Amino acid sequence: MIAAPEIPTDFTLLQESETHFSSDTDFEDIEGKNQKQGKGKTCKKGKKGPAEKGKSGNGGGKPGGPNRMNGHHQQNGVENMMLFEVVKMGKSAMQSVVDDWIESYKHDRDIALLDLINFFIQCSGCKGVVTAEMFRHMQNSEIIRKMTEEFDEDSGDYPLTMAGPQWKKFKSSFCEFIGVLVRQCQYSIIYDEYMMDTVISLLTGLSDSQVRAFRHTSTLAAMKLMTALVNVALNLSINMDNTQRQYEAERNKIIGKRANDRLELLLQKRKELQENQDEIENMMNAIFKGVFVHRYRDAIAEIRAICIEEIGIWMKMYSDAFLNDSYLKYVGWTMHDKQGEVRLKCLTALQGLYYNKELNSKLELFTSRFKDRIVSMTLDKEYDVAVQAIKLLTLVLQSSEEVLTAEDCENVYHLVYSAHRPVAVAAGEFLYKKLFSRRDAEDDGILKRRGRQSPNANLVKTLVFFFLESELHEHAAYLVDSMWDCATDLLKDWECMNSLLLEEPLNGEEPLTDRQESALIEIMLCTIRQAAECHPPVGRGTGKRVLTAKEKKTQLDDRTKITELFAVALPQLLAKYSVDAEKVTNLLQLPQYFDLEIYTTGRLEKHLDALLRQIRDIVEKHTDIDVLEACSKTYHALCNEEFTIFNRVDIARSQLIDELADKFNRLLEDFLQEGEEPDEDDAYQVLSTLKRITAFHNAHDLSRWDLFGCNYKLLKTGIENGDMPEQIVIHALQCTHYVILWQLAKVTESSSTKEDLLRLKKQMRVFCQICQHYLTNVNTAVKEQAFTILCDVLMIFSHQIMTGGRDMLEPLVYTPDSSLQSELLSFILDHVFIDQDDDNNSADGQQDDEASKIEALHKRRNLLAAFCKLIVYTVVEMNTAADIFKQYMKYYNDYGDIIKETMSKTRQIDKIQCAKTLILSLQQLFNEMIQENGYNFDRSSPTFSGIKELARRFALTFGLDQLKTREAIAMLHKDGIEFAFKEPNPQGESHPPLNLAFLDILSEFSSKLLRQDKRTVYVYLEKFMTFQMSLRREDVWLPLMSYRNSLLAGGDDDTMSVISGISSRGSTVRNKKTKPATGKRKVPEAEESSSSDSMWLNREQSMHTPVMMQTPQLTSTIMREPKRLRPDENYMGVYPMQPEHHQPPLDYKQQEEAARQQQERAAMNYVKLRSNLQHAIRRGTSLMEDDEEPIVEDVMMSSEGRIEDLNEGMDFDTMDIDLPPSKNRRERTELKPDFFDPASIMDESLCSSPWLGPLWQVEVPDGRSARERPRGGSRRQRSAARAGPGGRRARESRQPEPGLAGSVPCQIIIA
Repeated sequence: MIAAPEIPTDFTLLQESETHFSSDTDFEDIEGKNQKQGKGKTCKKGKKGPAEKGKSGNGGGKPGGPNRMNGHHQQNGVENMMLFEVVKMGKSAMQSVVDDWIESYKHDRDIALLDLINFFIQCSGCKGVVTAEMFRHMQNSEIIRKMTEEFDEDSGDYPLTMAGPQWKKFKSSFCEFIGVLVRQCQYSIIYDEYMMDTVISLLTGLSDSQVRAFRHTSTLAAMKLMTALVNVALNLSINMDNTQRQYEAERNKIIGKRANDRLELLLQKRKELQENQDEIENMMNAIFKGVFVHRYRDAIAEIRAICIEEIGIWMKMYSDAFLNDSYLKYVGWTMHDKQGEVRLKCLTALQGLYYNKELNSKLELFTSRFKDRIVSMTLDKEYDVAVQAIKLLTLVLQSSEEVLTAEDCENVYHLVYSAHRPVAVAAGEFLYKKLFSRRDAEDDGILKRRGRQSPNANLVKTLVFFFLESELHEHAAYLVDSMWDCATDLLKDWECMNSLLLEEPLNGEEPLTDRQESALIEIMLCTIRQAAECHPPVGRGTGKRVLTAKEKKTQLDDRTKITELFAVALPQLLAKYSVDAEKVTNLLQLPQYFDLEIYTTGRLEKHLDALLRQIRDIVEKHTDIDVLEACSKTYHALCNEEFTIFNRVDIARSQLIDELADKFNRLLEDFLQEGEEPDEDDAYQVLSTLKRITAFHNAHDLSRWDLFGCNYKLLKTGIENGDMPEQIVIHALQCTHYVILWQLAKVTESSSTKEDLLRLKKQMRVFCQICQHYLTNVNTAVKEQAFTILCDVLMIFSHQIMTGGRDMLEPLVYTPDSSLQSELLSFILDHVFIDQDDDNNSADGQQDDEASKIEALHKRRNLLAAFCKLIVYTVVEMNTAADIFKQYMKYYNDYGDIIKETMSKTRQIDKIQCAKTLILSLQQLFNEMIQENGYNFDRSSPTFSGIKELARRFALTFGLDQLKTREAIAMLHKDGIEFAFKEPNPQGESHPPLNLAFLDILSEFSSKLLRQDKRTVYVYLEKFMTFQMSLRREDVWLPLMSYRNSLLAGGDDDTMSVISGISSRGSTVRNKKTKPATGKRKVPEAEESSSSDSMWLNREQSMHTPVMMQTPQLTSTIMREPKRLRPDENYMGVYPMQPEHHQPPLDYKQQEEAARQQQERAAMNYVKLRSNLQHAIRRGTSLMEDDEEPIVEDVMMSSEGRIEDLNEGMDFDTMDIDLPPSKNRRERTELKPDFFDPASIMDESLCSSPWLGPLWQVEVPDGRSARERPRGGSRRQRSAARAGPGGRRARESRQPEPGLAGSVPCQIIIA
């Protein structure tokens, strides 16, 4: 048997100098003596000495024959790639390739093994080649270090990760080659203690490399090698069992018939098999301990996934040896991995085990320990992982129903309502296996029964019970779709469902309750819709897909079956449930899925007449809107001119509408008689009739009944008298809206006359005036209806109506005037932007519960969206959006998405106007704050801070591309500056303008300005400033100072940048990777800036604002050294305090000359400073150094960043999981040792100190910080390493320096 990982073994393949394992590796042999257990002889090393190699093959270094790789790539570069190229092409039979290599190995095993070593090196993407000389005289670690130096630094790709058709099959060919190699060598070569020892030694060393390509490729090779060895071990085990049985059978014979020679032969065979088994076990233990136990927690998710996938194969293939807790624990631990790819491999590996019921007994302990984790993974953020977790639980359920508790099952049940269809389908299968797949023995005798006595009857009832208990009654379509694939026969048993509804219950059977009947009808409707439409419900799937021929045939068969059954049964169902509005509404939707031709071909006209009579009776009985609209849609579905039943249905519909129209006109005439006050009965009769007409007018053209006149009379009377019932007004508005829309459809589709257009235009204008009047109605429901219809009409009859070549509709274009726009905006502000508690109409006088609040919020969102649509399509002026935008922060949770989308759309239409609207909204908020608090408000108040935060949010919406929003941002600053200086202070110029604090808000947009635009805006700002303003340093002038600083920040290589650098926290040295701006780029910017300046100045030349002169006081701080500036001198350096006494004013020419000299001196000093810094950077390596490292990264996870996530959900101390995805090559330049030993995890208290800056460091005993340590030595040592052969750095894995390993637990850098 294979030894468990915990059992120590003396088997080793490598000398200490050949390994790169950390301290927890089992392969170190300090004494250099590797004795093999059980055989009494020394095991061969992974490398032979020169003397040994000289005895084999062709004599060590002598090259092999032609057509074989000989390691001398200088002379024969093409043939060196032979094995790699053959595997890469994947066209040749892999067995013949392996057979050729075996023949070469038998001829000269050193040369053949060199070919195999180079194959693995080349498969890793390395351009280097291992020569025969290197093979004879260098250890594995030295070879790997040499190959690391040969690695291509220009690209991070290698064959396993490369894209393209030729690399797609490389991985499978690579794995197939390894499997075939072991299979073909399993009887002799793998036991020669040379080939396998060398290969395992090489792969183990490569798997511990810092280079990802080596580690990834070698780990895959080692795992596939292990899988092949497991297969060999399984065959050996089977042969040993057979040999043992043969031996026992022969020995149990009587002495006379016993063949001693055969016994001796079987005994010898069993001994050989046992020796081979021991050899294979040693190889597998070497791979498992040398590769798997380190790489299953690698920093790269792909490597971890490979390990978990392969260990699942081992446990499934050779369960006697591997299916135990010693190996299962690795899969259990890794289920907590941070990457979904690895968690997915864990679940698929376990599925292969749980699928075999014979293995269930060995999985009991694992199931009890990790069941809760598997159940929690059904809610995994990765949908693929959640799907496989549910499928795994389904297999667990099939193996033993007692394992999963009721709570565990309920956690899966509710997923049938998931919006993600694969998750829902998997949960539906679990539900079906749990509740519907069991069949009693007595059901076998009634399999042929149909209807209520069929075996599906109880299952249908169970489905209804589950649906009601889940309390998600509006999601029956989701439940049906989830179970559609696994329970199709049950869900399509419409005959059984119909029998449960129509037939009387059998003796002793409990009848369905009213609630259960409603649920059954809803489920039945959903199954019929699913069968007829053949696509998931709304919210699942990406849309309708193209059906296959088989699916189309199934769809036609199902529709025929549905029509034949329910054409007869539907009138009976409607008659039975005619007074139940909910049931009737669902039943009336069934004819939409009928094949109407069957009414004629099946001679079912009498059933059609019965259906029409039932619909007519329902219309007369009900006034519920849902029921009436369902009747209208049913008539619309049956009135199809393609079928012969059209005339029959059209006559019935016309008769019904005639009666309703006549009745409405008669009732309306009596209702509107002067001098008589209508009673409640008359109002009810008018309302019920109007409801029926409105419901039918929604789906049918009733223009010939001329309903506009009577509705107009009704609405006009309501305006004049003001006592019209609100429901009558609401439905009259809706009916008139339908009249106008049907008229527009008729005008658009046919060649209409000018009179038709004028009549429609007149009706539309009159109707808009009526709606505008009702916007001021006292009833909120009426106002909401008028607002919604008015927004729709304005949108339909806007300039958009002429698109698509419909210029003849130009007379119908209607643009709202300013009064109508203001009324619409006032409605939004009064009825949408309100607190939840203030909406008294949300519950219509009923208890204000959560459902009513949600419904009210949904209604308000629709109202806001209707108005925002008018803004987006420029039906109303864009500046009206300012009142909407200013509510962005206050009502972010309720309407943030709508307002943000409106900003985005308006910016696409007109960037500048959108920016002006945004600044207008901020100005409105500022004015409101002034009205409430006065001009002496506190700038630290929540109100002012809220306006600044809103400005910051507005700035973020402009994105990162400053060129696209350049003009808009500049115009925004222009309007903001004008607003800030608009109101001068009545106390004189010595006091700030009244709106000066607005500059503090405007500074939030300064970061969105380009550098040259900042200069332009600064010049424009100076036009509004006086000389005295620049000298003020009181707190009330801080907004001006902060805004000026925001405009001066971010300059480059000019006076402005020097002022900015000194005035705000000192100059910063630019990054070494940033190239200085060239002269070619400076010239256009200067030209653009000058032209922009002239544009700004010319645009505002008519303004009589004072112009600020450049003074020596403004530029005198240029010569200050940055090192003298204290952190608290941000403003004082730019604006020095003036003495209290008055100085005589300087001559203007003197001021200008002094300023020019100061600027020239500052520019020269700045150039000198930059030159000195550049010389210092080039001279020493203490500041910066070039990035010449190969593509390397952490082999194991260090303790970076997520220490609190370690051991998540686990109480084991043998593994720590915190495995982030790989970093880019610029972040992978530091070689760090492996600190994955649990003892090396740093205590969280070391990371929680508040004084640690953005770079946290852990001090080490020799006085230097751990920040310097992971690179393995001082900078001088690393410089010496870089100065090696070829000018390259020595690419080797750096271990911690002596003295550190035992004194500190780990070395950590946390960025």
